[in-house]
Order: sequence, then C-alpha cells, then structure tokens
Amino acid sequence: MSTPSLFEPFTLGRAKLASRLVMNPMTRSRADAEGLAGPLMAEYYGQRASAGLIVTEGVAPSPDGKGYARIPGLWSPRHAESWKPVTSAVHAKGGRIFVQLMHCGRIAHPLNLPAGARVVAPSALRAPGQIHTDAQGMQPHGEPVALDGPGVEAAKAAFVEAARLAVEAGFDGVELHAANGYLLEQFLSPVTNRRDDAWGGDLGRRLRFVLETARGAAAAIGADRVGIRVSPYGVNGGMEPYAEVDDTYRTLARELSAAGLAYLHVVDHSAMGAPPVPEALKADLRREWKGALILAGGFDRASADRALAEGRADLIGVGRPFISNPDLPRRWREGLPLNAPDMGTFFTPGPKGYTDYPAAA
Repeated sequence: MSTPSLFEPFTLGRAKLASRLVMNPMTRSRADAEGLAGPLMAEYYGQRASAGLIVTEGVAPSPDGKGYARIPGLWSPRHAESWKPVTSAVHAKGGRIFVQLMHCGRIAHPLNLPAGARVVAPSALRAPGQIHTDAQGMQPHGEPVALDGPGVEAAKAAFVEAARLAVEAGFDGVELHAANGYLLEQFLSPVTNRRDDAWGGDLGRRLRFVLETARGAAAAIGADRVGIRVSPYGVNGGMEPYAEVDDTYRTLARELSAAGLAYLHVVDHSAMGAPPVPEALKADLRREWKGALILAGGFDRASADRALAEGRADLIGVGRPFISNPDLPRRWREGLPLNAPDMGTFFTPGPKGYTDYPAAA
C-alpha cells in the first residue's frame, strides 16, 4: 500500500477534498454587530480555498453562545443568508468548507451578547481570567447561569437547528466544537460540570449532552456531514486535566464512531504551552475512531508528512500559517517561504491582517 500524501485527494463523508491539508478553525472577529457574515469574510475564505478543507472560525448556534466580540452566528435565516457568499466563494474555487458550531458557554461577557441573551454553563462557575469587550475593554468573564433542564434541551436543539441552517447556507458540513473550554467541553469535564442530575456526575451523564447533540445534528443533516473537535489536556478557559480524561475521550470516540460521524478532529495545544496529549491516548483514539481522524497542533510540512506516513492521522489541521499565507498548500508543496503573521491584527476589525496577505509570486 502506498504512503499517503498530504497533497492527494481524500473523500471525507460526502465531500471530495483536493488534499489532506485542513485549515483549522480560528477566531477572526470580523462579523458585524448582529453576527452576520459580510463581504470581507467571503474574500478571506475564498482566498484560502486551496485548502483541502476549510473549517471556519467558531460560529455561535444561539444568542447565548456568542461569547466574544464580533464573532459570527448561525441561528436565524438571516445568518444563513449572510453565509451564502462565503460558501459560494470557496466552492467557486473548488474548495470545501465546514462551519464550526461553537457555543462559548461561560467563556463570555454580557457586553458581547445580543440583547436578552445570558452567559450560561453546565454549572454556575465563573471562568478565570478576562475577556475583551468592544464597549469596555478587558473585563472578567461573566457570571454564568447554570442551565436548567429545559435550558439544556434548548441548547442542544440550537446546535441541531444551526446544522440545518448550515446546509441551507451551502456549507459542506459542520464541526461541533467540543474543545478549548467551550460549552460542549464544559459538559464533558468534571472541572466545569458539577451537576448531579441527568447531565452530570458520572462519566456517562457528563458525556450525554455531547453525544445527544452530535446524534441530533447527524439525524438532521446526515452523519457524514458532521465532525467533532476535541482537545484532551487543553487548558483554555480554565480547563485542566482530570483523573478520567483519557477514559472520557476514549469512550466519546467509541460512541460517536458508532454513530458514523465524518471525522474526529484532535487538537494538541502543547505548542502553545498546554500539557501534551499523550501519544498513547492519540493511538487509542485512532483505534476507537473508525472514520477519518484529523490531527492538529503545531504541524509543519515535515511533521505533517510523518504523521500521515506513520498512519497516525488521515488529515492534518494547520492554523496560523493559513492566516498569513492564503496559498499555504502551494507554498508547502513547492518549498516557498512563508509570510509572517501579524498577531496584533488577529482579532481587529477590517481588512488589515485579514485579506491583505499576499500570495506567492
């Protein structure tokens, strides 16, 4: 059997990808005040359509989920309509694009939320640290309200409806963001889930919200159009490792693999200072997951090639190099130098540091 190549086609569910190189989801904060996608976002994603697969920045599935300033949403037909130029721009260049559905949960501030929305979480535990607001600069994270039973069901239903709207908007699929300390991971972890009802306590109950959300999305749009992202051992948003972490993710992978999801996206944040995901756990997830596996976290061309050659992944996710190199696949393939990213413009409004990075000559 031949060694997989980073730049060979790959079939992901019903999506035909031009390569195994995935553009990771990255918050860029260029939506308008209502969370609508605009022409600048269509230009940005269209510029990067040569990725085998684009996974968008995190997109809120409900008003309560919009924790950060200027992140986009997908909870109404207006939002879906605003995304159509984005998906059209990517498809016009032969690309494929999944939308990442991200409910921020307790990683939020009321000043960043639409009128009437609340900071919510599995348990009423405020996240440590601060968050940016356009109105008042850096502020402590908001005090969350613990979701009651109907609130849990409503949050779950919001993900499912957002998945339906994503298909209407022209996306090739959705990625459920169960990583980085946001709502789905908040349910998974005993660090943030202190409930003693049907949605928390033992491992099975902590898994329930994520499993039912994923199965609901799969039933709504097809399991082969649903992926999920996880970050075992991640520390973003006040998360921390816990005794059952390996068993949590092994069990989650086993359960969702049986549901036929398109992919599992595992991110290792050790390149950014978090504890590394143990290689033994990555190998366990590889065995448990029967669909496509995406690995992400600090890859360059050489390490991406090695991971594919050794069978550790089917696709490789890359983040920041795509910010400053819209033509990253060509640069890696031809050994061309890379543009350096301007970190000061990662989350600022407007085209500077967003759509003005040049392609290689």
